Order: sequence, then C-alpha cells, then structure tokens
Amino acid sequence: MRGGCEMCSRWVDDEHLRIEEFEHSYAILNRDQFFPGYSFLVAKKHLSELFHLDCTERAGFIEEVNRLALALNEVFSPLKINYELLGNMTPHMHWHIIPRLNGDPLWPRPVWSEPHPEKILHQTEYDARITLIKKVLR
Repeated sequence: MRGGCEMCSRWVDDEHLRIEEFEHSYAILNRDQFFPGYSFLVAKKHLSELFHLDCTERAGFIEEVNRLALALNEVFSPLKINYELLGNMTPHMHWHIIPRLNGDPLWPRPVWSEPHPEKILHQTEYDARITLIKKVLR
C-alpha cells in the first residue's frame, strides 16, 4: 500500500533523514529531535501488527530493532532507550526508538506525557547524527 499511508512512503519522502535500510525495515531519524536520536524503524511491508510477520521475519525485524537501539545507545549514551510500537494513528508497523538522556525535561515520564515544542535541526545537524549512527551500525 502506498496511497494514504505516510509510513509506506516515509523512506522516499524523508530521504534526508535516512539512516539505514535493513532486510525487513527502514531506519529513519525523526524530524523532531526534542529527544536527541529519536528514530523510527518502519516495516517495509504494509502491516499493522507484529504477529502479521512469520516467525523468521519477526525475529529478523526484532533483531533490526535491537541493532538500531544498540547504535543509538553507543552514539547518545542515554539513561534508557524507550521502545514504542503503537500504530493507533498510523496503522503501519513502525517502532519509535527513543534515547532518554540525562537532563531530559520529561524524565522519567513517557515522551507522550505532555506536549513539547518540536526541535527542528539544520540539515547539517541531521547529517552529523545520521553519520554517527551509520558508523556504529556498520
């Protein structure tokens, strides 16, 4: 599915935020960097639930979640990594992988606990973060 699903086209639409293409997913830096390193892992297939993947695909997808989280951990040295698999508003399986850093103004509450201003970076700042993450992934 492409038409109408923002996640199906995210890899193309957010080309400037691409981190890595994996076998089952795409890793993309979130445009809003209020939480530094906040990234998405978007399923290549249009599906809404983890159980829609067969066992092999599911294991591969979870390993990709782990690889991205491990890279974010190394680059940003967070207190904790938050993992969210919601899909209530966009029913295309995508993980929110969010490093929670020391000095995080919402710590220890969930990132959704209260509104916060978007933090949009200059493209050179996105590029620098993406380069660091890619270096660790490889």
